[in-house]
Amino acid sequence: MRHLFRTCAAALLLLPAGLALAQVPPPSFVPVPPKKPAALMRTAQAGPAAAPAAATAAPAASPDIQVAAAANQRAANETVQRINDYFNSFKTMIGDFVQVDPNGDRQQGQFYILKPGRVLFEYEAPSRIELVADGRSVAVRDKKLKTQDISPLSATPLRFLLSENFNLARNANVTGVYQDDIFATVVIEEKQPMVGTYRLMIMFDAKTMQLKQWTVTDPQGYDTTVAVSNLDTSQRPDPMLFVINRN
Repeated sequence: MRHLFRTCAAALLLLPAGLALAQVPPPSFVPVPPKKPAALMRTAQAGPAAAPAAATAAPAASPDIQVAAAANQRAANETVQRINDYFNSFKTMIGDFVQVDPNGDRQQGQFYILKPGRVLFEYEAPSRIELVADGRSVAVRDKKLKTQDISPLSATPLRFLLSENFNLARNANVTGVYQDDIFATVVIEEKQPMVGTYRLMIMFDAKTMQLKQWTVTDPQGYDTTVAVSNLDTSQRPDPMLFVINRN
């Protein structure tokens, strides 16, 4: 059950392998980032580069390189702000999802978000799984066996999607921003004690900034991708959908 939780939760949390494609290619209708993004722009949180070990000072960057770097930084800041504005423009979301697991299996279903902290992913048959977060915890349920595995919401990448005030500019875990004509992509890395590093890649439509998909890479290097569609932010889900029975 715990392995199932990691698979489901990873799939529904967001995160890809640094600069690479998912190890298991998603189906053709699931968008995939370019192998070599047009630009990789570091966010403002990145600290100054470490001084070289050699005594000889590194040559100063040319004016053209400095101008290009400044332009990339401005573009990154603008992309981050547009993503922030998009995520903070809604409190609820309903839509469809398609999940591609590390072994290539595909599952699909519907999801419901009610900020802050609440989400429900309902998998269609033959899957028996359901994932729900109630603001404090995340539960993966086996509907046939009537069992569930519960973990703190704070210990999962889901919290990034479900936060009430989404602000990438203040998120120290953001390691980079991609931008091209099709997608805007944010990469987040998080180290968890005794577990390892998770990577999360979230992809948005470059024009509208609408959420398109995410990929979670677990510490063992396995990728799970979730693509979303038919998004509706006008309906408010029933709060009772997000109740976790702990009895």
